[in-house]
Amino acid sequence: MTPKKGIMSSILSTERENSIILVRLIVGLIFLTEGIQKYLFPALLGTGRFEKIGFSDPAFWAYFTGTFEILCGALILLGLLTRLAAIPLLIVMITAFITTKWPILIDKGFWNMAHEYRTDFAMTLLLVFLLIKGAGNWSLDRFFNQR
Repeated sequence: MTPKKGIMSSILSTERENSIILVRLIVGLIFLTEGIQKYLFPALLGTGRFEKIGFSDPAFWAYFTGTFEILCGALILLGLLTRLAAIPLLIVMITAFITTKWPILIDKGFWNMAHEYRTDFAMTLLLVFLLIKGAGNWSLDRFFNQR
């Protein structure tokens, strides 16, 4: 990238790989559906879950998180501003580790935590992958960056 292209070009730049769409489908669909479920099932996956974890103002944090999961998940599915969309989702994943998995590590040990953390770990690494590689060949990022 030349300095003339600017920050937007850097954000939209992407590897020219077709297979990245598979990672986007996994990440985008999981976050989109998890965000929607925070609204559909608030007692189980939204406000109730955040209250159980110990968040102050659990309703705010549940809907705040759910909204970011829906918006950023949809952006990743479209391959639009993929690198930017990955950042809030990484923050969600780090927060989830600190609030839900770290206590398991402390109370029950590594193997119990490793079992509970397996999906979060995979999602975190896939987000890092998208942050590094971009949205891939079949994406709106690539379409807009070519113009």
